[in-house]
Amino acid sequence: MVRMIPRETKFFDMFAEMSSNLTQGATALRDLLKDYKDVNAGVQKIKDIEHKGDDLTHAVLIKLNQTFITPFDREDIHRLASSIDDVLDYVNSAADRLIMYKIKEVPNAAIELADVIVRQSDELSKAVHLLEKNPQKVLEYCVEVNRLENEADTVARNAIGKLFDNEIDPIHLIKIKELLEVLETATDKAEDAANVLETVVLKST
Repeated sequence: MVRMIPRETKFFDMFAEMSSNLTQGATALRDLLKDYKDVNAGVQKIKDIEHKGDDLTHAVLIKLNQTFITPFDREDIHRLASSIDDVLDYVNSAADRLIMYKIKEVPNAAIELADVIVRQSDELSKAVHLLEKNPQKVLEYCVEVNRLENEADTVARNAIGKLFDNEIDPIHLIKIKELLEVLETATDKAEDAANVLETVVLKST
């Protein structure tokens, strides 16, 4: 009698933890930008969450190397872990710039972009939690992540345009422009993660 080798399904739990940690990081950044005080403490909180994210990503890659049969393509497991980690990396990069550039006041557009990242993270988390049990539902959340990325593009483009129209201090202009661009890139990375999830679902159908 042939004995079937079961697939390792722990990856789904690991991705759920990664996506929840991403949501925590994005929420911490949005909360800091909305209530812009105790910046050093707020940035450190985000940095701690990012470090945890690195550990979670590393754990997925170790598990991948130790696993014979995976629940979906090995390449897609690696890509999904990396893409979720990338979003958190850019959240952390945005927080770093608050300290590095000694930004005293953040524009409303930065808060709007951070809010988009939170909403994207929520959608990614919902998608990841359903990946094992209801993969078709995942596609709906991926579509919303992509829509939100388009929303972020518009916010960033308009804000940078106004910055060039109104800002007379070129150094401050460069600082704020880069902050907005890093935040917008985080939304791009969230879209990348959604695209990986779409690929996983489409391959399974």
